[in-house]
Amino acid sequence: MNFNYPNGKPYIPKDTAHEINMKNKKNGTYSNRGMTLEEDLNETNEYYRGRKIAIIHKKPTPVQIVQVDYPKRSAAVIKEAYFKQASTTDYNGVYKGKYIDFEAKETQNTTSFPLKNFHQHQIYHMEEVLNHGGICFVILRFTRYEQVYLLEAEHLLVFWERMVNGGRKSITKEEIEQKGHYIPLGFQPRIDYIRIIDTLFYFS
Repeated sequence: MNFNYPNGKPYIPKDTAHEINMKNKKNGTYSNRGMTLEEDLNETNEYYRGRKIAIIHKKPTPVQIVQVDYPKRSAAVIKEAYFKQASTTDYNGVYKGKYIDFEAKETQNTTSFPLKNFHQHQIYHMEEVLNHGGICFVILRFTRYEQVYLLEAEHLLVFWERMVNGGRKSITKEEIEQKGHYIPLGFQPRIDYIRIIDTLFYFS
């Protein structure tokens, strides 16, 4: 089956990081794993769920089916499909009775984080989550430094508004360091963002 992006380019699975992870697991080491941010977060969320700390899941990417064959009456085979642009954020769930919602992005840039990595509909979604009392944030990774930050959605919205009003089209690394919260990479969990949430919010 062929999957394509909305622009028609074929989707090619990125297996390299997964293969590195499997190899390192066999060798008993987790250093220099080459893991993507998504894989690190999925591993972290599995850790949280396994220990009944929080229930956080990655939302499935919506798919538009284009071509279907019916080789048998009782079976259908999808021959071609396209990944659709997600309308909300990547992750959501529940922690201590509070709704959690966040987006995860990474960049090769070393001095700033481009706002083009986000979409207007995601910004609207984050605003709605905040308006309804949910906990909303973004997790940003500077891949060349292997540095990860949690930035609360209210700060992201300010930077987005600045861009809309003609300001810079990125968030400087210095601004992220000032407004965000550094998450040191660990072993288990890999990206312990719940620890940051505990310091930012009061749970009765």
